[in-house]
Amino acid sequence: MYIVNLTYLKPLAEIDAHLTAHRAFLDEQYAREMFLASGPRNPRDGGVILVSGKLSRAELDGLLALDPFARNGIASYQVTEFTATKHHPALAALL
Repeated sequence: MYIVNLTYLKPLAEIDAHLTAHRAFLDEQYAREMFLASGPRNPRDGGVILVSGKLSRAELDGLLALDPFARNGIASYQVTEFTATKHHPALAALL
């Protein structure tokens, strides 16, 4: 599994201008069961995405490059990979 921390590189007005496209990208990944949870950090200086372990790190990097935030150079991404040795049973099919 992965935790992806996004950090905004531009003012919120520019982030908001791309938010609809970013959310459409997220929706596509939820439909593919790649992303498990996401949302803005508090304070709103970036966001977090919890990603399934169904893809390799190289595949995740390629996927994140398709995010409108990445394509427009308005966010940076820090990826932390971890092994979920314990999880709620409801998540078993998604890991």
